[in-house]
Amino acid sequence: MSLHDRRVIVTGAGRGLGEAMAHAIAADGATVVVAELVPELGEQVAGDIRAAGGAAEFVPTDVNNESSIADLAAHVSSAGGLWGVVNNAGLADAVGGKTFWDITPDEWDRIQTTNARGPWLVSRALAPQMIGAGAGRIVNIASDAALYGSPRLAHYIASKGALIALTRAMARELGDHGITVNAVAPGLTEGPSAERIPAERHALYAANRAITRPQQPADVTGAVTFLLSDDAAYITGQTIVVDGGFVMP
Repeated sequence: MSLHDRRVIVTGAGRGLGEAMAHAIAADGATVVVAELVPELGEQVAGDIRAAGGAAEFVPTDVNNESSIADLAAHVSSAGGLWGVVNNAGLADAVGGKTFWDITPDEWDRIQTTNARGPWLVSRALAPQMIGAGAGRIVNIASDAALYGSPRLAHYIASKGALIALTRAMARELGDHGITVNAVAPGLTEGPSAERIPAERHALYAANRAITRPQQPADVTGAVTFLLSDDAAYITGQTIVVDGGFVMP
């Protein structure tokens, strides 16, 4: 499943699951473009990958800003082209707690803009390069919450459900260009984004997973690197749930 000599963008790669995916993709031989909003985080991750013997480039990226995304696209074009995109950037920290009728329109729009519109904007800007190359991979990071229907999380669930639907639409449109589009739906994963999730949700997962131990970022990275590889060339439009058997669609 080598990604040797291929360039892969990971958005939101400055911490948590994004950081773990960036390291795993680099370990498989790819040059990782760390597309991160916070410069200190992005530079640190890119530096850590290089220190470990991998190849990485940091490009400051705001997935809500078309100009920033255009700069990202220009960078990868000038650097020698693109193989894959992992649309990981999203809002998950402390977004739950309200019933759907208590969520404000501003709160709703903030989550949708980053979690659903952001991956569309990034893919929209970068797909032409993949089409021109005649091959590529897009992996969207969704959530098992969209399949489970977690309470008091409606705006987040709607955004990740939209991303799963977008994955299918993009797969239909890009299939004949040699580009696959899939989603990975992790469960509640240990890391910065999980620190402010209520204890009762952690308990719910612990009690209902088939694999009861806490989920770690490393549990997710294998599915992502597989979908980026040549071994997954005939898999597209799919959502792979990686949550230890909490959700079994």
